[in-house]
Amino acid sequence: MSDTQSHGDISRPLDELHPNERGKADSHYLRGTIAEGLAAPITGAISEEDNKLTKFHGIYMQDDRDLRDERRRQKLEPAYQFMIRVRLPAGVCTTDQWLRLDELARTYANRTLRITTRQTFQFHGVLKGNLKPTIQGLHRTLLDTLAACGDDNRGVVASANPHQSALHSQMHDLARRVSAHLLPRTRAYHEIWLDEQQVASSEAADEEPIYGRTYLPRKFKIGFAAPPTNDIDVYSQDLGFIAIADDAGELAGFNVCVGGGMGRTDNEPKTYPRLADVIGFCQPEQVVDVAEKVVTLQRDYGNRVDRSQARMKYTIDRLGLDWFKDELERRLGHTLEPAHDGEAFTHNGDRYGWVQGVGGHWHYTLFIENGRVRDRDGLPLMTALRELARVHRGEYRLTCNQNLIIANVPEKERAAVDALLKAHGLHNTTRHTPLRLHSMACVALPTCGLAMAESERYLPSLVSKLEAVMADAGLADNAITIRMSGCPNGCSRPYIAEIGFTGRGPGKYNVYLGGGFHGQRLNRLFLNNVGETEILEALEPILHQYARERRQGESFGDFVIRAGHVTAVTSGKDFNA
Repeated sequence: MSDTQSHGDISRPLDELHPNERGKADSHYLRGTIAEGLAAPITGAISEEDNKLTKFHGIYMQDDRDLRDERRRQKLEPAYQFMIRVRLPAGVCTTDQWLRLDELARTYANRTLRITTRQTFQFHGVLKGNLKPTIQGLHRTLLDTLAACGDDNRGVVASANPHQSALHSQMHDLARRVSAHLLPRTRAYHEIWLDEQQVASSEAADEEPIYGRTYLPRKFKIGFAAPPTNDIDVYSQDLGFIAIADDAGELAGFNVCVGGGMGRTDNEPKTYPRLADVIGFCQPEQVVDVAEKVVTLQRDYGNRVDRSQARMKYTIDRLGLDWFKDELERRLGHTLEPAHDGEAFTHNGDRYGWVQGVGGHWHYTLFIENGRVRDRDGLPLMTALRELARVHRGEYRLTCNQNLIIANVPEKERAAVDALLKAHGLHNTTRHTPLRLHSMACVALPTCGLAMAESERYLPSLVSKLEAVMADAGLADNAITIRMSGCPNGCSRPYIAEIGFTGRGPGKYNVYLGGGFHGQRLNRLFLNNVGETEILEALEPILHQYARERRQGESFGDFVIRAGHVTAVTSGKDFNA
Protein backbone atom coordinates (compact mmCIF):
# COMPACT_ATOMS: atom_id res chain seq x y z
CA MET A 1 0.00 0.00 0.00
CA SER A 2 1.49 3.33 -1.03
CA ASP A 3 2.07 6.17 1.39
CA THR A 4 -0.48 8.98 1.13
CA GLN A 5 -0.68 12.65 1.90
CA SER A 6 -4.01 13.63 3.41
CA HIS A 7 -5.36 17.12 3.94
CA GLY A 8 -8.97 18.07 4.48
CA ASP A 9 -11.08 16.72 1.65
CA ILE A 10 -8.33 15.13 -0.41
CA SER A 11 -6.23 12.02 -0.06
CA ARG A 12 -3.86 10.93 -2.77
CA PRO A 13 -0.85 8.59 -3.00
CA LEU A 14 2.42 10.47 -2.67
CA ASP A 15 3.93 8.54 -5.55
CA GLU A 16 1.40 10.20 -7.87
CA LEU A 17 2.51 13.69 -6.85
CA HIS A 18 5.45 15.92 -7.66
CA PRO A 19 8.72 14.59 -6.17
CA ASN A 20 8.93 17.63 -3.90
CA GLU A 21 5.90 16.32 -2.04
CA ARG A 22 7.69 13.09 -1.18
CA GLY A 23 10.74 15.07 -0.13
CA LYS A 24 8.71 17.20 2.30
CA ALA A 25 6.86 14.17 3.66
CA ASP A 26 10.12 12.29 4.31
CA SER A 27 12.01 15.28 5.72
CA HIS A 28 11.14 14.67 9.39
CA TYR A 29 9.41 18.03 9.46
CA LEU A 30 12.06 20.00 7.54
CA ARG A 31 15.13 18.42 9.15
CA GLY A 32 16.33 16.20 6.33
CA THR A 33 20.10 15.81 6.54
CA ILE A 34 20.75 19.56 6.83
CA ALA A 35 22.79 19.23 10.02
CA GLU A 36 25.00 16.57 8.46
CA GLY A 37 25.48 18.65 5.32
CA LEU A 38 26.56 21.67 7.34
CA ALA A 39 29.21 19.57 9.03
CA ALA A 40 30.66 18.13 5.79
CA PRO A 41 34.07 19.84 5.37
CA ILE A 42 34.95 18.75 1.82
CA THR A 43 32.37 20.87 0.00
CA GLY A 44 30.89 24.34 0.28
CA ALA A 45 27.51 22.95 -0.78
CA ILE A 46 24.68 20.95 0.71
CA SER A 47 22.66 18.26 -1.09
CA GLU A 48 19.95 19.26 -3.54
CA GLU A 49 17.26 17.70 -1.32
CA ASP A 50 18.50 19.67 1.66
CA ASN A 51 18.65 22.80 -0.48
CA LYS A 52 14.91 22.43 -1.02
CA LEU A 53 14.38 22.14 2.73
CA THR A 54 16.63 25.04 3.76
CA LYS A 55 14.30 27.34 1.84
CA PHE A 56 11.75 26.77 4.61
CA HIS A 57 14.48 28.03 6.96
CA GLY A 58 14.91 31.21 4.88
CA ILE A 59 18.08 30.05 3.10
CA TYR A 60 18.91 29.49 -0.58
CA MET A 61 22.10 27.84 -1.80
CA GLN A 62 23.61 29.80 -4.70
CA ASP A 63 26.96 30.22 -6.39
CA ASP A 64 28.81 33.18 -7.82
CA ARG A 65 27.95 32.91 -11.51
CA ASP A 66 30.60 35.46 -12.43
CA LEU A 67 33.17 32.85 -11.35
CA ARG A 68 31.60 29.73 -12.84
CA ASP A 69 33.62 29.47 -16.03
CA GLU A 70 36.95 30.19 -14.35
CA ARG A 71 36.32 27.67 -11.57
CA ARG A 72 35.24 25.09 -14.13
CA ARG A 73 38.49 25.61 -16.01
CA GLN A 74 40.39 25.12 -12.77
CA LYS A 75 38.39 21.95 -12.07
CA LEU A 76 36.99 23.45 -8.89
CA GLU A 77 33.46 23.18 -7.62
CA PRO A 78 31.31 26.30 -8.08
CA ALA A 79 31.88 29.15 -5.63
CA TYR A 80 28.99 28.06 -3.41
CA GLN A 81 27.47 30.61 -1.10
CA PHE A 82 24.09 31.19 0.49
CA MET A 83 21.42 33.84 0.56
CA ILE A 84 19.67 34.35 3.91
CA ARG A 85 16.33 36.14 4.05
CA VAL A 86 15.05 37.62 7.31
CA ARG A 87 11.43 37.29 8.41
CA LEU A 88 10.30 40.85 9.17
CA PRO A 89 6.50 41.28 9.34
CA ALA A 90 5.38 44.65 7.94
CA GLY A 91 9.01 45.64 7.36
CA VAL A 92 9.65 47.19 10.78
CA CYS A 93 12.93 46.85 12.68
CA THR A 94 14.46 48.73 15.55
CA THR A 95 17.66 50.65 15.07
CA ASP A 96 19.38 48.20 17.45
CA GLN A 97 18.34 45.39 15.12
CA TRP A 98 19.64 47.37 12.15
CA LEU A 99 23.04 47.71 13.79
CA ARG A 100 23.20 43.94 14.29
CA LEU A 101 22.15 43.34 10.67
CA ASP A 102 24.84 45.73 9.51
CA GLU A 103 27.46 43.98 11.66
CA LEU A 104 26.47 40.52 10.41
CA ALA A 105 26.55 41.66 6.78
CA ARG A 106 30.07 43.03 7.17
CA THR A 107 31.28 40.00 9.13
CA TYR A 108 29.73 37.04 7.34
CA ALA A 109 28.18 38.24 4.06
CA ASN A 110 29.35 40.39 1.15
CA ARG A 111 29.35 43.65 3.15
CA THR A 112 25.98 44.71 1.78
CA LEU A 113 22.35 44.44 2.85
CA ARG A 114 19.63 43.93 0.27
CA ILE A 115 16.16 45.37 0.89
CA THR A 116 13.74 43.09 -0.95
CA THR A 117 10.48 43.69 -2.77
CA ARG A 118 8.79 41.94 0.16
CA GLN A 119 9.87 44.47 2.74
CA THR A 120 12.67 42.55 4.39
CA PHE A 121 16.45 41.99 4.26
CA GLN A 122 18.64 39.52 2.45
CA PHE A 123 22.25 38.66 3.15
CA HIS A 124 24.22 37.51 0.11
CA GLY A 125 27.52 35.68 -0.15
CA VAL A 126 27.33 33.80 3.15
CA LEU A 127 29.60 30.75 3.19
CA LYS A 128 28.29 27.45 4.56
CA GLY A 129 30.39 27.64 7.70
CA ASN A 130 28.98 31.08 8.48
CA LEU A 131 25.30 30.18 8.22
CA LYS A 132 24.85 29.24 11.87
CA PRO A 133 26.77 32.24 13.26
CA THR A 134 24.66 34.57 11.11
CA ILE A 135 21.34 33.05 12.18
CA GLN A 136 22.42 32.92 15.81
CA GLY A 137 23.39 36.59 15.56
CA LEU A 138 19.92 37.39 14.27
CA HIS A 139 18.37 35.37 17.08
CA ARG A 140 20.19 37.45 19.67
CA THR A 141 18.40 40.52 18.40
CA LEU A 142 14.99 38.77 18.25
CA LEU A 143 14.99 38.20 14.50
CA ASP A 144 14.77 34.93 12.58
CA THR A 145 14.54 33.56 9.05
CA LEU A 146 11.94 30.80 9.54
CA ALA A 147 9.44 30.59 6.66
CA ALA A 148 10.97 33.55 4.82
CA CYS A 149 11.11 31.15 1.84
CA GLY A 150 9.64 27.74 1.03
CA ASP A 151 6.21 26.18 0.48
CA ASP A 152 4.56 28.07 3.33
CA ASN A 153 3.27 31.50 4.16
CA ARG A 154 6.19 33.82 3.60
CA GLY A 155 6.84 37.27 5.05
CA VAL A 156 3.67 39.29 5.59
CA VAL A 157 3.89 42.81 4.16
CA ALA A 158 1.98 45.99 5.00
CA SER A 159 1.76 49.54 3.67
CA ALA A 160 4.49 51.77 5.06
CA ASN A 161 2.86 55.09 4.17
CA PRO A 162 4.16 57.55 6.77
CA HIS A 163 1.10 59.79 6.33
CA GLN A 164 -0.94 57.05 7.97
CA SER A 165 1.28 56.07 10.85
CA ALA A 166 -1.67 55.23 13.16
CA LEU A 167 -3.22 52.93 10.57
CA HIS A 168 0.21 51.49 9.81
CA SER A 169 0.59 50.61 13.48
CA GLN A 170 -2.66 48.65 13.42
CA MET A 171 -1.71 46.84 10.20
CA HIS A 172 1.76 46.15 11.57
CA ASP A 173 0.19 44.48 14.60
CA LEU A 174 -2.08 42.36 12.40
CA ALA A 175 0.79 41.45 10.08
CA ARG A 176 2.80 40.21 13.08
CA ARG A 177 -0.16 38.23 14.38
CA VAL A 178 -0.87 36.61 11.03
CA SER A 179 2.81 35.85 10.53
CA ALA A 180 3.12 34.24 13.97
CA HIS A 181 -0.09 32.26 13.58
CA LEU A 182 0.99 30.79 10.24
CA LEU A 183 4.56 29.92 11.21
CA PRO A 184 5.56 26.26 10.89
CA ARG A 185 5.52 24.59 14.31
CA THR A 186 8.45 22.23 13.68
CA ARG A 187 11.39 22.55 16.04
CA ALA A 188 13.81 21.81 13.21
CA TYR A 189 14.88 25.46 12.90
CA HIS A 190 15.76 25.74 16.58
CA GLU A 191 17.58 22.40 16.65
CA ILE A 192 19.68 22.94 13.50
CA TRP A 193 20.55 26.63 13.75
CA LEU A 194 20.24 27.48 17.45
CA ASP A 195 21.67 24.22 18.83
CA GLU A 196 18.60 23.40 20.87
CA GLN A 197 18.38 19.75 21.81
CA GLN A 198 16.08 17.64 19.66
CA VAL A 199 12.87 16.96 21.55
CA ALA A 200 12.55 13.38 20.33
CA SER A 201 13.75 11.22 17.51
CA SER A 202 10.34 10.42 16.07
CA GLU A 203 8.11 12.57 13.93
CA ALA A 204 5.43 12.31 16.61
CA ALA A 205 7.33 15.00 18.49
CA ASP A 206 6.30 17.52 15.83
CA GLU A 207 2.90 18.61 14.69
CA GLU A 208 1.83 21.00 11.93
CA PRO A 209 -1.82 21.75 12.70
CA ILE A 210 -2.16 24.17 9.78
CA TYR A 211 0.25 22.77 7.19
CA GLY A 212 0.47 19.03 7.74
CA ARG A 213 3.69 17.23 6.92
CA THR A 214 3.78 18.26 3.25
CA TYR A 215 3.13 21.97 3.93
CA LEU A 216 1.72 23.98 0.99
CA PRO A 217 1.94 23.11 -2.72
CA ARG A 218 3.95 26.31 -3.36
CA LYS A 219 4.81 29.62 -1.71
CA PHE A 220 2.06 31.83 -0.30
CA LYS A 221 2.09 35.62 0.13
CA ILE A 222 -0.09 37.90 2.26
CA GLY A 223 -0.21 41.69 2.32
CA PHE A 224 -2.07 44.60 3.94
CA ALA A 225 -2.63 47.83 2.00
CA ALA A 226 -4.09 51.18 3.02
CA PRO A 227 -5.58 53.37 0.24
CA PRO A 228 -4.71 55.66 -1.42
CA THR A 229 -1.24 54.04 -1.45
CA ASN A 230 -0.90 50.60 -3.01
CA ASP A 231 2.78 50.43 -2.17
CA ILE A 232 2.64 46.66 -1.56
CA ASP A 233 0.85 45.90 -4.87
CA VAL A 234 -1.94 44.23 -2.93
CA TYR A 235 -3.49 42.64 -6.03
CA SER A 236 -0.29 40.68 -6.60
CA GLN A 237 -0.68 38.83 -3.28
CA ASP A 238 -2.19 35.38 -2.83
CA LEU A 239 -4.24 36.98 -0.06
CA GLY A 240 -4.65 40.73 0.30
CA PHE A 241 -6.34 42.83 2.97
CA ILE A 242 -7.34 46.36 1.85
CA ALA A 243 -7.91 48.65 4.82
CA ILE A 244 -11.23 50.49 4.96
CA ALA A 245 -11.44 53.49 7.28
CA ASP A 246 -14.65 54.71 8.89
CA ASP A 247 -15.88 58.31 8.86
CA ALA A 248 -13.60 59.15 11.78
CA GLY A 249 -10.56 57.76 9.96
CA GLU A 250 -10.35 54.71 12.21
CA LEU A 251 -9.89 51.18 10.87
CA ALA A 252 -13.30 49.64 10.14
CA GLY A 253 -12.01 46.43 8.58
CA PHE A 254 -10.64 45.04 5.36
CA ASN A 255 -11.81 44.15 1.89
CA VAL A 256 -10.44 40.68 1.21
CA CYS A 257 -8.88 39.81 -2.15
CA VAL A 258 -7.53 36.45 -3.27
CA GLY A 259 -5.62 34.90 -6.14
CA GLY A 260 -2.77 37.24 -7.05
CA GLY A 261 0.64 36.08 -8.19
CA MET A 262 3.37 37.15 -10.60
CA GLY A 263 5.30 34.02 -11.56
CA ARG A 264 5.14 32.57 -15.04
CA THR A 265 7.28 30.66 -17.54
CA ASP A 266 8.13 31.94 -21.03
CA ASN A 267 6.55 29.97 -23.86
CA GLU A 268 4.22 28.20 -21.42
CA PRO A 269 0.75 29.64 -22.09
CA LYS A 270 -0.79 27.76 -19.15
CA THR A 271 1.32 29.92 -16.80
CA TYR A 272 0.49 33.59 -16.32
CA PRO A 273 0.49 36.40 -13.78
CA ARG A 274 -2.84 37.15 -12.16
CA LEU A 275 -4.30 39.95 -10.07
CA ALA A 276 -6.38 39.15 -7.01
CA ASP A 277 -10.18 39.43 -6.93
CA VAL A 278 -12.06 41.14 -4.09
CA ILE A 279 -14.48 38.64 -2.51
CA GLY A 280 -15.84 40.46 0.54
CA PHE A 281 -15.14 42.32 3.76
CA CYS A 282 -14.01 41.18 7.20
CA GLN A 283 -13.65 42.80 10.61
CA PRO A 284 -10.15 43.33 12.05
CA GLU A 285 -10.74 40.61 14.65
CA GLN A 286 -11.54 38.15 11.85
CA VAL A 287 -8.32 38.66 9.89
CA VAL A 288 -6.25 35.89 11.47
CA ASP A 289 -9.03 33.33 11.01
CA VAL A 290 -9.62 34.39 7.40
CA ALA A 291 -5.89 34.05 6.70
CA GLU A 292 -5.74 30.58 8.24
CA LYS A 293 -8.79 29.31 6.37
CA VAL A 294 -7.57 30.63 3.01
CA VAL A 295 -4.20 28.95 3.60
CA THR A 296 -5.83 25.62 4.51
CA LEU A 297 -8.06 25.84 1.45
CA GLN A 298 -5.01 26.21 -0.76
CA ARG A 299 -3.30 23.45 1.21
CA ASP A 300 -6.13 21.07 0.40
CA TYR A 301 -6.88 21.98 -3.20
CA GLY A 302 -3.66 23.39 -4.62
CA ASN A 303 -2.04 21.38 -7.42
CA ARG A 304 0.60 19.02 -5.96
CA VAL A 305 1.32 17.25 -9.25
CA ASP A 306 2.46 20.15 -11.46
CA ARG A 307 4.39 22.83 -9.53
CA SER A 308 3.97 25.26 -12.41
CA GLN A 309 0.24 25.17 -11.61
CA ALA A 310 0.53 25.04 -7.83
CA ARG A 311 0.01 28.69 -6.82
CA MET A 312 -3.40 29.65 -5.49
CA LYS A 313 -4.19 31.75 -8.57
CA TYR A 314 -4.42 28.53 -10.59
CA THR A 315 -6.48 26.82 -7.89
CA ILE A 316 -9.05 29.62 -8.14
CA ASP A 317 -9.10 29.63 -11.93
CA ARG A 318 -9.43 25.84 -11.98
CA LEU A 319 -12.21 25.55 -9.41
CA GLY A 320 -13.88 28.94 -9.82
CA LEU A 321 -13.99 32.07 -7.68
CA ASP A 322 -17.56 31.41 -6.53
CA TRP A 323 -16.62 27.89 -5.41
CA PHE A 324 -13.57 29.27 -3.60
CA LYS A 325 -15.62 31.88 -1.74
CA ASP A 326 -18.32 29.35 -0.78
CA GLU A 327 -15.73 26.87 0.53
CA LEU A 328 -13.94 29.62 2.45
CA GLU A 329 -17.17 30.72 4.11
CA ARG A 330 -18.00 27.10 4.96
CA ARG A 331 -14.67 26.80 6.76
CA LEU A 332 -15.11 30.15 8.49
CA GLY A 333 -18.60 29.24 9.65
CA HIS A 334 -19.97 32.58 8.48
CA THR A 335 -20.31 34.61 5.30
CA LEU A 336 -18.09 37.54 4.47
CA GLU A 337 -19.79 40.90 4.36
CA PRO A 338 -20.09 42.50 0.92
CA ALA A 339 -17.00 44.50 -0.02
CA HIS A 340 -17.11 48.06 1.34
CA ASP A 341 -16.62 51.19 -0.67
CA GLY A 342 -13.41 52.92 0.31
CA GLU A 343 -10.95 55.50 -0.86
CA ALA A 344 -9.45 54.40 -4.17
CA PHE A 345 -5.80 53.69 -4.78
CA THR A 346 -3.99 56.44 -6.67
CA HIS A 347 -0.38 55.17 -6.91
CA ASN A 348 1.93 52.36 -5.85
CA GLY A 349 5.10 54.37 -5.28
CA ASP A 350 6.66 55.73 -2.11
CA ARG A 351 6.48 59.31 -0.87
CA TYR A 352 10.04 60.58 -0.44
CA GLY A 353 11.53 63.06 1.98
CA TRP A 354 10.07 64.33 5.25
CA VAL A 355 6.45 63.65 6.12
CA GLN A 356 4.78 64.40 9.44
CA GLY A 357 2.48 61.67 10.74
CA VAL A 358 -0.03 61.57 13.56
CA GLY A 359 1.32 62.42 16.99
CA GLY A 360 3.72 64.96 15.53
CA HIS A 361 6.50 62.50 14.70
CA TRP A 362 8.41 62.84 11.45
CA HIS A 363 9.31 60.18 8.89
CA TYR A 364 11.97 60.44 6.19
CA THR A 365 11.66 58.11 3.18
CA LEU A 366 15.04 57.52 1.62
CA PHE A 367 15.44 56.29 -1.97
CA ILE A 368 17.71 53.24 -2.14
CA GLU A 369 18.21 52.24 -5.75
CA ASN A 370 17.10 48.63 -6.20
CA GLY A 371 17.36 48.09 -2.46
CA ARG A 372 21.14 47.61 -2.27
CA VAL A 373 22.60 49.07 0.93
CA ARG A 374 26.36 49.45 0.53
CA ASP A 375 29.12 52.03 0.56
CA ARG A 376 30.36 53.23 -2.80
CA ASP A 377 32.31 56.19 -4.05
CA GLY A 378 30.42 59.39 -3.30
CA LEU A 379 27.60 57.61 -1.47
CA PRO A 380 28.56 55.95 1.85
CA LEU A 381 25.03 54.64 2.36
CA MET A 382 25.77 51.75 4.69
CA THR A 383 28.01 53.89 6.89
CA ALA A 384 25.42 56.67 7.00
CA LEU A 385 22.58 54.37 8.06
CA ARG A 386 24.82 52.84 10.70
CA GLU A 387 25.62 56.26 12.15
CA LEU A 388 21.95 57.25 12.00
CA ALA A 389 20.94 54.05 13.81
CA ARG A 390 23.31 54.95 16.66
CA VAL A 391 21.53 58.24 17.33
CA HIS A 392 17.95 57.56 16.21
CA ARG A 393 15.91 55.64 18.76
CA GLY A 394 12.83 55.17 16.61
CA GLU A 395 12.42 52.61 13.84
CA TYR A 396 13.59 51.83 10.38
CA ARG A 397 10.74 50.75 8.11
CA LEU A 398 11.29 49.02 4.81
CA THR A 399 8.98 49.46 1.84
CA CYS A 400 7.97 46.99 -0.85
CA ASN A 401 9.57 49.40 -3.33
CA GLN A 402 12.94 48.59 -1.73
CA ASN A 403 13.31 51.89 0.08
CA LEU A 404 13.83 52.77 3.73
CA ILE A 405 11.90 55.05 6.09
CA ILE A 406 13.65 56.62 9.06
CA ALA A 407 10.49 56.49 11.12
CA ASN A 408 9.15 58.15 14.26
CA VAL A 409 11.66 60.95 14.55
CA PRO A 410 10.61 63.39 17.31
CA GLU A 411 10.51 67.05 16.36
CA LYS A 412 13.47 67.84 18.63
CA GLU A 413 15.64 65.20 16.89
CA ARG A 414 14.77 66.01 13.28
CA ALA A 415 17.56 68.57 12.88
CA ALA A 416 20.20 66.04 13.97
CA VAL A 417 18.88 63.40 11.54
CA ASP A 418 18.75 66.02 8.79
CA ALA A 419 22.36 67.00 9.43
CA LEU A 420 23.55 63.39 9.17
CA LEU A 421 21.60 62.88 5.95
CA LYS A 422 23.14 65.97 4.40
CA ALA A 423 26.65 65.14 5.64
CA HIS A 424 26.52 61.83 3.79
CA GLY A 425 24.82 63.13 0.65
CA LEU A 426 21.56 61.34 1.36
CA HIS A 427 19.19 64.27 1.05
CA ASN A 428 18.47 62.80 -2.35
CA THR A 429 14.81 63.20 -3.13
CA THR A 430 15.39 66.02 -5.62
CA ARG A 431 18.49 64.76 -7.40
CA HIS A 432 16.68 61.73 -8.85
CA THR A 433 14.04 61.87 -11.57
CA PRO A 434 10.53 60.51 -10.96
CA LEU A 435 11.36 57.76 -13.46
CA ARG A 436 14.26 56.51 -11.34
CA LEU A 437 12.28 56.93 -8.11
CA HIS A 438 9.59 54.65 -9.59
CA SER A 439 12.02 51.98 -10.84
CA MET A 440 12.74 48.62 -9.25
CA ALA A 441 14.83 45.54 -10.04
CA CYS A 442 15.37 42.07 -8.62
CA VAL A 443 18.85 40.80 -7.68
CA ALA A 444 19.39 38.50 -10.72
CA LEU A 445 23.06 37.95 -11.64
CA PRO A 446 25.51 37.02 -10.27
CA THR A 447 23.84 35.20 -7.36
CA CYS A 448 20.33 34.12 -8.40
CA GLY A 449 20.39 30.69 -10.00
CA LEU A 450 17.24 31.42 -12.00
CA ALA A 451 18.46 34.65 -13.61
CA MET A 452 18.77 34.65 -17.39
CA ALA A 453 19.89 38.28 -17.69
CA GLU A 454 21.11 41.17 -15.56
CA SER A 455 18.63 43.22 -13.56
CA GLU A 456 19.90 45.06 -10.46
CA ARG A 457 23.30 45.75 -12.05
CA TYR A 458 21.83 46.84 -15.39
CA LEU A 459 18.59 48.74 -14.77
CA PRO A 460 20.26 51.93 -13.45
CA SER A 461 22.11 52.45 -16.74
CA LEU A 462 19.00 51.74 -18.81
CA VAL A 463 17.04 54.21 -16.70
CA SER A 464 19.74 56.83 -17.40
CA LYS A 465 19.21 56.36 -21.14
CA LEU A 466 15.43 56.54 -20.75
CA GLU A 467 15.81 59.67 -18.62
CA ALA A 468 17.52 61.36 -21.56
CA VAL A 469 14.60 60.40 -23.82
CA MET A 470 12.11 61.65 -21.23
CA ALA A 471 13.93 64.96 -20.90
CA ASP A 472 14.03 65.43 -24.68
CA ALA A 473 10.27 64.77 -24.80
CA GLY A 474 9.56 67.24 -22.00
CA LEU A 475 8.64 64.47 -19.55
CA ALA A 476 11.51 64.82 -17.06
CA ASP A 477 9.10 65.56 -14.21
CA ASN A 478 6.72 62.71 -14.99
CA ALA A 479 6.52 59.39 -13.15
CA ILE A 480 6.29 56.09 -15.02
CA THR A 481 6.58 52.80 -13.14
CA ILE A 482 9.37 50.64 -14.51
CA ARG A 483 10.30 47.19 -13.20
CA MET A 484 12.92 44.66 -14.29
CA SER A 485 13.39 40.98 -13.43
CA GLY A 486 16.24 38.78 -14.61
CA CYS A 487 13.84 35.93 -15.42
CA PRO A 488 10.08 35.42 -15.95
CA ASN A 489 9.37 34.64 -12.27
CA GLY A 490 8.58 38.27 -11.58
CA CYS A 491 10.15 38.98 -8.18
CA SER A 492 10.15 42.72 -8.90
CA ARG A 493 6.49 42.52 -9.98
CA PRO A 494 7.28 43.53 -13.59
CA TYR A 495 3.88 42.44 -14.94
CA ILE A 496 2.17 45.29 -13.08
CA ALA A 497 4.57 47.99 -14.29
CA GLU A 498 3.74 50.53 -16.97
CA ILE A 499 7.04 49.43 -18.54
CA GLY A 500 8.20 45.96 -17.52
CA PHE A 501 11.26 43.94 -18.47
CA THR A 502 11.97 40.24 -17.92
CA GLY A 503 15.25 38.59 -18.87
CA ARG A 504 15.43 36.10 -21.73
CA GLY A 505 19.20 35.70 -22.05
CA PRO A 506 22.39 37.76 -21.70
CA GLY A 507 21.44 41.30 -22.70
CA LYS A 508 18.00 40.24 -23.95
CA TYR A 509 14.59 41.07 -22.48
CA ASN A 510 10.90 40.83 -23.06
CA VAL A 511 9.29 44.27 -22.86
CA TYR A 512 5.78 44.73 -21.47
CA LEU A 513 3.62 47.86 -21.65
CA GLY A 514 0.30 49.00 -20.21
CA GLY A 515 0.31 48.13 -16.52
CA GLY A 516 -1.70 50.28 -14.13
CA PHE A 517 -0.02 53.20 -12.39
CA HIS A 518 -1.48 52.12 -9.05
CA GLY A 519 -1.13 48.38 -9.60
CA GLN A 520 -4.67 47.76 -10.83
CA ARG A 521 -3.90 46.21 -14.24
CA LEU A 522 -1.45 43.75 -15.75
CA ASN A 523 0.63 44.79 -18.74
CA ARG A 524 0.94 43.13 -22.16
CA LEU A 525 3.94 41.76 -24.10
CA PHE A 526 5.17 44.44 -26.51
CA LEU A 527 8.61 43.23 -27.63
CA ASN A 528 10.05 39.74 -27.42
CA ASN A 529 13.71 38.91 -26.73
CA VAL A 530 15.32 42.24 -27.63
CA GLY A 531 18.42 44.14 -26.55
CA GLU A 532 18.98 47.70 -25.44
CA THR A 533 19.16 49.20 -28.94
CA GLU A 534 15.78 47.78 -29.93
CA ILE A 535 14.29 48.78 -26.57
CA LEU A 536 15.31 52.42 -26.91
CA GLU A 537 14.36 52.62 -30.58
CA ALA A 538 10.89 51.30 -29.79
CA LEU A 539 10.20 53.34 -26.65
CA GLU A 540 11.52 56.73 -27.82
CA PRO A 541 8.74 57.50 -30.34
CA ILE A 542 6.06 56.23 -27.92
CA LEU A 543 7.32 58.51 -25.16
CA HIS A 544 7.35 61.50 -27.52
CA GLN A 545 3.83 60.61 -28.64
CA TYR A 546 2.75 60.39 -25.01
CA ALA A 547 4.17 63.88 -24.38
CA ARG A 548 2.20 65.28 -27.33
CA GLU A 549 -1.09 63.43 -27.07
CA ARG A 550 -1.73 62.52 -23.45
CA ARG A 551 -4.87 63.68 -21.77
CA GLN A 552 -4.99 65.60 -18.51
CA GLY A 553 -3.82 63.27 -15.73
CA GLU A 554 -3.45 60.29 -18.09
CA SER A 555 -0.82 57.80 -16.98
CA PHE A 556 1.60 56.24 -19.45
CA GLY A 557 0.07 52.81 -18.93
CA ASP A 558 -3.40 54.10 -19.78
CA PHE A 559 -2.06 56.03 -22.77
CA VAL A 560 -0.33 53.13 -24.53
CA ILE A 561 -3.61 51.21 -24.41
CA ARG A 562 -5.70 54.13 -25.69
CA ALA A 563 -3.14 54.78 -28.44
CA GLY A 564 -3.29 51.14 -29.55
CA HIS A 565 0.28 50.09 -28.80
CA VAL A 566 -1.04 47.20 -26.71
CA THR A 567 -4.48 45.97 -25.73
CA ALA A 568 -5.61 45.98 -22.12
CA VAL A 569 -5.20 42.76 -20.14
CA THR A 570 -8.51 41.97 -18.46
CA SER A 571 -7.52 38.84 -16.54
CA GLY A 572 -4.59 36.52 -15.95
CA LYS A 573 -5.88 34.06 -18.52
CA ASP A 574 -5.89 36.93 -21.03
CA PHE A 575 -2.21 37.76 -20.41
CA ASN A 576 -0.81 35.40 -23.07
CA ALA A 577 -3.56 36.03 -25.64
